Amino acid sequence: MANRPIQKAASSQPHFLQFNNLACETAGGKVIFATDEWFAPARNLLKRDPPEFIASAFTEYGKWMDGWETRRKRIPGHDWCIVQLGVPGVIHGFDVDTSFFTGNYGPYVSIQVACLDQIPLFTLEGDRTGMAASPSQFEAVAKLNSDSWKEIVPMTEMKPGYSESCHNYLSVTYPHRVTHIRLNIYPDGGIARLKVYGIGKKDWSTVPGQDLVDLVALVNGGVCVGYSDAHYGHPRNMIALGRGDNMGDGWETARRLDRPKILRVDEKGILQVPGCEWAILRLGHPGIISKIELDTNHFKGNFPDSCKIEACSLTPDEENNLILNQWRSDKSPKWRILLPPQKIKPAVHSRTNCVGIVDKDSAGVKCYQVRPSVPQPYKIQSVDCGPHSCRRNVIVHATIPMQIVALN
Repeated sequence: MANRPIQKAASSQPHFLQFNNLACETAGGKVIFATDEWFAPARNLLKRDPPEFIASAFTEYGKWMDGWETRRKRIPGHDWCIVQLGVPGVIHGFDVDTSFFTGNYGPYVSIQVACLDQIPLFTLEGDRTGMAASPSQFEAVAKLNSDSWKEIVPMTEMKPGYSESCHNYLSVTYPHRVTHIRLNIYPDGGIARLKVYGIGKKDWSTVPGQDLVDLVALVNGGVCVGYSDAHYGHPRNMIALGRGDNMGDGWETARRLDRPKILRVDEKGILQVPGCEWAILRLGHPGIISKIELDTNHFKGNFPDSCKIEACSLTPDEENNLILNQWRSDKSPKWRILLPPQKIKPAVHSRTNCVGIVDKDSAGVKCYQVRPSVPQPYKIQSVDCGPHSCRRNVIVHATIPMQIVALN
């Protein structure tokens, strides 16, 4: 992986934002309890799409808001809700987004967490606008003893939902598996979105050693740890659940401006360009890779020209050092080519019996999967694309153990 382009990331944003949103509705996250949902239901917290504001929108209960908003309390206490993570894992940070809640945002929040052995049987169904928790719901949730869960975010002042202040980033250090979180608002108010950034943590003791497993999947602990460009879509979208609904569910980069004005190809028909776009994915568990699935679904006029996959093995310290240096280092890892450069087709779901990806002529991809089998610890360190890249999914089929750290 020589001469990687420098990762384009906003230095002002916390590093944990590149991890997976473990609570998103598309990952299976759901709100199972909320004290009050008078103006807007708590389930809105976990929406994938950014919040919106419609000035003329009202309901019979008041102003319609795209988030969770409780009534102004006239009784003792404060409001809170419980979120069941779609993907249990280790949390690295939160984004408490107050977008458009300017005079009605929750002024303070705290967050508690737990790892429950049994999933609660109760949940919230339907549109709960104008409703509050019933006595029977309070009785059911009391059995969880959520008020005594571990507090990982103490009471913290929030900022109002103006564009320059709406994202309240909260970094945490809690190296334990979490299945549920309790979000406390003091004393009441509204929050547009709650994003829980972390890395899935699967119980691998329950997985037979010779079973084919998607080791790079979000649900199995796969995570993006570096990339060159994410102008239209983050590389982590490639390891999300299922196939995407549209191009927004994949990884798509900007069109590179250093491409030749007149493009040419080599003897294999691969475009000759000065660089590539790349993403680095770490597998959720060591394993031996036997199959890779690459899905360019929805990418028809902006699919990658070609791709290549490389792999290497890194210690945690080596990985952390490379992340700090944006994957540029004098002691770069020894990359092994798992998939040599190959042409890519538009809007197809293809499989191959190898383990790495690099895209040429920056474009897009929806999904990347790798499936291995036999103990040999690797990390796919990069997937390289040409000037611009678009992909929806990558699936790595393997038998444990194995790790993939990069996709180029």
